[in-house]
Amino acid sequence: MSLADHQAAIVRMKNEEGDQEQDDLAPSGTFPWRIVNFSNLKIGKHASNIFTIGGTKWQLSMYLTGDDKSLGKHLALYLGVANAHDLPPGWTLFAHFRLTVVNQLDINKSVTKPTKGIQREFDADKNDWGFKAFMPLSELYECSAGYLLNDICILKAKVDVPLKIEDQGSNVSVTTESSKKEHERPEPNVDSMQAPDSSPATKAAYIELIPPLQDAPGSDNSAISSTVPSVVQDVAEVPTNPTGKLIDFMGFGKIERAFVPLLEEVCSVHPSLIECQRRRGRSITQCAFQTLGELLHFLKTTKIKDMTQETCEHLQTLWEDLEIFKFDLAWLEPHVQSALAMKKLLEKARKVKRMREDVEGLVNEKKRRALALAVTEMDLEAAKEDLSKEEEGFTVIDMETELGYGMS
Repeated sequence: MSLADHQAAIVRMKNEEGDQEQDDLAPSGTFPWRIVNFSNLKIGKHASNIFTIGGTKWQLSMYLTGDDKSLGKHLALYLGVANAHDLPPGWTLFAHFRLTVVNQLDINKSVTKPTKGIQREFDADKNDWGFKAFMPLSELYECSAGYLLNDICILKAKVDVPLKIEDQGSNVSVTTESSKKEHERPEPNVDSMQAPDSSPATKAAYIELIPPLQDAPGSDNSAISSTVPSVVQDVAEVPTNPTGKLIDFMGFGKIERAFVPLLEEVCSVHPSLIECQRRRGRSITQCAFQTLGELLHFLKTTKIKDMTQETCEHLQTLWEDLEIFKFDLAWLEPHVQSALAMKKLLEKARKVKRMREDVEGLVNEKKRRALALAVTEMDLEAAKEDLSKEEEGFTVIDMETELGYGMS
């Protein structure tokens, strides 16, 4: 089963019947928490069943009145490491996640809050991250809103965690997975929450390798016109999807093999990319070039027609991730912003196409009606001629006149 098929199966599962049957080592996954009789829940903390993604056991927890009275009555929602007390001292791990309250009437109105650009670090001191004011309870309980249907509430957690690399000597994570809906800097209500039963723990080193835009149709970039100039057009035979194989890049760390030729090209033109990273630790430079490589790979393999809402958000997150590494990317920003603008351009193109089709339809209708009118005029002239022939020798008589019988 592919990772995509596996994640699709997870979404369909409900957590009411024990633990989730998912691949424990899958680097990303979605966990649905379906809560029945929601209105009967008591005030306080409520926790989901434990689920496993990326070899880590997770758990969702919520507070119906929030955990900060100053914010008013809100739903507070958190993602936490469920087995923190079982992990060795000094443990730490990184993850992107986004939490969602599903709108069961209109999925587009679901409320989603992601980790915005920067991954979260979970450790013994902060093993829970989330939102103390996820959404107002008044909105959640509104009957017509769609968040409670038949007294059932559905929460979801989309988690992307690092993959384990045995030969890494330090905790390393490359922040590359796109988050959904929002792309601002972290807000004050993105908070950590200490679980009562947590204790110190440790984990092996990690590096996150989330593949970008798995459904990109090919490496041919000819569809990208001069409107979206590519900075990596001259690199030939770039794999559409990352290979999963890591190779050393100029001593800065192990990088996805598909990204290396792209990095070599831009670094040869912009040597400052190398110079600004020389004094930094290997773990940081590895993260930096992995993220830069993924963004370049995205621009190389993604076509204009593929710039949907989701892919735009993916690109936006990659761009925000690069900011923490202090690259001088003034040369790259116009290309990124141009690519991000493609969604609006595509929407306008589709609108123009629909309007053109409407105009063509009206023109055809006009032609049809003009032809019908011409035929009607011909029929009218023929009818007039027939009438004229019939009227020859015809005398108009008074229809009220008696027939009579010749006696008066």
